[in-house]
Amino acid sequence: MELKYKIGNFKPKNRFFLAPMLEPNDIAFRLLCKKAGCGLTYTGMINPLSKQKVFLDDKPAIQIFCTNTKGIKEFIKKYEKEVVLFDFNLGCPSVLAEKMGFGSFLHDDIETIEEILKVMRKSTKKPITIKLRKSERAMQIAKMASKYVDAIGIHPRTQKQGYSGEPDLEFALKIKREIKLPIIYSGNVNEKNAKKLLETFDFVMVGREAIGNPGIFSLLNGKQNKTKFSGYIKLALKYKLFFRQIKYQAINFTKGVDGAREKRNLLSKAKTIDDIKKIL
Repeated sequence: MELKYKIGNFKPKNRFFLAPMLEPNDIAFRLLCKKAGCGLTYTGMINPLSKQKVFLDDKPAIQIFCTNTKGIKEFIKKYEKEVVLFDFNLGCPSVLAEKMGFGSFLHDDIETIEEILKVMRKSTKKPITIKLRKSERAMQIAKMASKYVDAIGIHPRTQKQGYSGEPDLEFALKIKREIKLPIIYSGNVNEKNAKKLLETFDFVMVGREAIGNPGIFSLLNGKQNKTKFSGYIKLALKYKLFFRQIKYQAINFTKGVDGAREKRNLLSKAKTIDDIKKIL
């Protein structure tokens, strides 16, 4: 990999990243993606005031969401040695994000975004990134954020689109042309288009294509996929993940498997880890 492909002082081993996703990105799943060759894993969204236990053994990017600066400095100090970089979410289109005013619903409040980024920048020497969605203010935010961040992620779908419809590649290209920082592209990235996208963008994030399929990172790096669900189970038990989370991931891992529908039906009724092992 050419030296120019870096984010601040961080030089990933490749340009294929795991996109930040709330439910799928537990520690066991992230470690599997890393083992398969993922260049950088992202946690799901975490509020700086959260008291939840956070596992960071994969040295990920930690993604925060908030609508003010409360707790940011303390949060960064707590986790700075365990992460590669800090990411600020400005892309979440969920109902909860709308209700609380974070993610893509914060785009109209550029002053608050800048206040948050200022505090983040003052609190760490680690790289900082943001993840944006397409909006009327996205370009303005990207230009302002360039004073504080080391790279910008862009998912060129609108808030209303959510995860449906086609990403607006031209909008992402406009961001790339006008912003002089590394640009991380997100949106329908898969095994067929990832390398083509890297001809234009600095990095790509693989999201839904990686759900239940962490081995996609092996394939993207030209290697054989050796990732198995048994590896996930082993890690999930090590970190004492909740049964419902393991069951959720088990259902994800049926994607593309022979008899997937029948296996999902059986998994929905599973009561124990042994039940899941027998089915998969």
